[in-house]
Amino acid sequence: MVTGASRGVGRGIALGLGEAGWTVFVTSRTVHDGESERPGSIESTAAEVTKLGGNGVAIACDHRVDADVEAAFARVAEEAGRLDLLVNNATSYTTDVGPPEDTPFWQQPFDIWDQMHTVGLRSTFVSSTFAARMMIAQGRGLIVNVSSVGAIRYTGHVSYNVVKAGVDMMSLAMAEELKDTGVAVVSIWPRLTQTEGILNHPELYPNAREGWTPLFNGRVVAALAADPDVESKTGQALDLGNLANDYGIDDVDGRRPVRRTFERPSL
Repeated sequence: MVTGASRGVGRGIALGLGEAGWTVFVTSRTVHDGESERPGSIESTAAEVTKLGGNGVAIACDHRVDADVEAAFARVAEEAGRLDLLVNNATSYTTDVGPPEDTPFWQQPFDIWDQMHTVGLRSTFVSSTFAARMMIAQGRGLIVNVSSVGAIRYTGHVSYNVVKAGVDMMSLAMAEELKDTGVAVVSIWPRLTQTEGILNHPELYPNAREGWTPLFNGRVVAALAADPDVESKTGQALDLGNLANDYGIDDVDGRRPVRRTFERPSL
């Protein structure tokens, strides 16, 4: 299952898994093209997953609503009988490129904080809970939480950075409690990705075309999920560019990111 897969990074991860032959259940509030002001839908993502060689299944789900999430996992259990991988990507921003960075936190409405924490952080916990119940019962599974380098450094918005730091700590803490169950949990940090929102705002991202395709992220996640030693990475925050080098993954144009070292800044 890939949550928030109607567009952006989530859609790219779903497509990369489809390319690798996975059955991918994709969730979002946007079911059909044209229902949102933003491009994409889970219907079109699922169709593309199938076109690439996998099996795409669209599930309408509002990740703010626990009953919706529970129903989505129940459908996976009924139709597939197991869950090998959960990618927590669902998030919610007030703009198509993320939270507004034109004013400091004390000048912004509290709703911006609530929106990101409800979908970007709390929903990750809720989905992981339902996934863990299925995975523990089957003795195996992988939970991948989409985070960013914003977990360890300021990137322009206080609430965003707090959410990503929370996602990384959630991965670490869940990994501790899932020891000896066969279930691994990691966070991943995509690099600059050519999402629809970023490409639509060259004034904000003049180097957008130097970024990586959404499909590239999916290829790396597919390689991670296929790694027989993935449990050795549990609890870690993993940069996708470095993982691409570990697994020998290239983008669609043959490029591969350079390795990077990330250090937590001192206060």
